[in-house]
Amino acid sequence: MLERYRDSENVIEKEVLPQIEAYGNRSECRTPQELESIRQDRDALHMEGLIVRERILGSDNIDVSHPIIYRGAVYADNMEFEQCIKLWLHALHLRQKGNRNTHKDLLRFAQVFSQMIHLNEPVKAKDIESVLRCSVLEIEQGMARIKTTPDADIHTAMDNYECNIFTFLYLVCISTKTQCSEDDQSRINKQIYNLIHLDPRTRDGASLLHHAVNSGTPVDDFHTNDVCSFPNALVTKLLLDCGADVNAVDNEGNSPLHIIVQYHRPISDFLTLHSIIISLVEAGAHTDMTNKQKKTPLDKSTTGVSEILLKTQMKLSLKCLAARAVRIYNISYQNQIPRTLEEFVQFH
Repeated sequence: MLERYRDSENVIEKEVLPQIEAYGNRSECRTPQELESIRQDRDALHMEGLIVRERILGSDNIDVSHPIIYRGAVYADNMEFEQCIKLWLHALHLRQKGNRNTHKDLLRFAQVFSQMIHLNEPVKAKDIESVLRCSVLEIEQGMARIKTTPDADIHTAMDNYECNIFTFLYLVCISTKTQCSEDDQSRINKQIYNLIHLDPRTRDGASLLHHAVNSGTPVDDFHTNDVCSFPNALVTKLLLDCGADVNAVDNEGNSPLHIIVQYHRPISDFLTLHSIIISLVEAGAHTDMTNKQKKTPLDKSTTGVSEILLKTQMKLSLKCLAARAVRIYNISYQNQIPRTLEEFVQFH
């Protein structure tokens, strides 16, 4: 600044950045007097440094986001969550703009949102929707990266991709614990629908719905597990409401119904087990659908409770009974019935 004003007759003006909300809509100091006026304002000085850094290096520089993330973490440590989220969203957008991996950034949001809920701090639905939108974009890009990644790097690419899928589920879970207006919920549902339409799968072929009903779904242990757990009845219902395929199968031919009936806490978490089975069946889950081992959900039930719950919901149609008979007695059917019916017979 002093160098710019060394010659008062020939001041070197600076081209300042447009105001950025994450930086408090501050404008960079243009004169020594403006800079002197914020000498005692620590927040203003920190923001000034971030603004100057982004202007000099350029918003697409790989080193710009790290100090922004660090400053956001300081705000989070001081329970100033709103400012933290603004800074982290800005850093997230910069990193996505530069086509860089953002799995750690997205998970960081799930962690801070969970911390806020655990502390009874309000989480804004619009912030969740913003991060969900970025998650959808990152997962879509991750699906493309996996197709072009060299074999030597595929394991890391797959790890990052799966991390983003799980983070998305954490965010959906967090959204169920947040007060939302009808419009807010509609926007959140739109992002969930968008990802369901992409149909991302993990290594084992499991869909979002499979993971929502699976007690084996990993949950991050830094604040997130204070708020999120699986199987999750609310997340399951929300995914179904947004168009998730209730009869989707994983690599072993298991549907979500095959997964939930193996839940090992049928007594202590009875309501979750009951709610999920009801939701799946009401959404059209086939109770007689067989996996690659020719096992139905009833065959896979590991407890008497899940067996009873399933039996009370079983309403086999004549079409299902006929399909099972065709399979059991190895009756030839391929190229003799419509293709859609062939697929129907195949999973019975």
